[in-house]
Amino acid sequence: MVKRLAHIVALSIAMPPALAQTMTDVQARQGDGAYLQDSRGIVVRSPFGLCWRSGTWTPGDALIGCDGQLTPPVANPTAPEPLLPALVPPPVTQAPVAPVPCDFTVTLANDEIFGFNKAVLSQSARRRLDEQVVGRLAACSRIDQLTVFGHADRLGTPQYNQKLSERRAGAVAEHLKNKGNFAEIETRGLGETQPTASCANSLPRRALVECLAPDRRVVIEIRGIAK
Repeated sequence: MVKRLAHIVALSIAMPPALAQTMTDVQARQGDGAYLQDSRGIVVRSPFGLCWRSGTWTPGDALIGCDGQLTPPVANPTAPEPLLPALVPPPVTQAPVAPVPCDFTVTLANDEIFGFNKAVLSQSARRRLDEQVVGRLAACSRIDQLTVFGHADRLGTPQYNQKLSERRAGAVAEHLKNKGNFAEIETRGLGETQPTASCANSLPRRALVECLAPDRRVVIEIRGIAK
């Protein structure tokens, strides 16, 4: 045994310098005789860097640095999860809110607004305009269109009735202007062209005037946006 160790030492001394510099000492297990060891417990190597095994060596005695290929592999090796850039959610955009219309139509008819052959507003007509038009216009944030249509019955000439319907539309527009700072008010006289009453010409004059009262009317149309 002493001669064998001396031979190993001699071989170690004869080891090429470059190989000796690249090898790392392998510490044998305490009390392990599977490898030949020097006085420090370091496994002895051959001139070619191989660890010297004893006759009792088994694969279970393998040491890292001597028999790396016999080292048990790491269980279930997995590569680290790649770091993905943080996903920034797109900015939330709210759908535009559709404007609420402020559209309405008011019709004032019969002799409560205009007497026969008249274009002067009655007190009853003024109250209705204040309540049904001026009061409702206060709920509009914007008025895009305000049109007043004047009408007349068929009694008289078409030319006269046209002028009468224009004066009636103008009287209503003037009252509305005095009640609020409204946008431009458009007035249109339609004369006797759009009758609503169905009255026979054979009726007595007074009865015919009363029957045609619905034709003596004013229609106010408003288009706008609510508040």
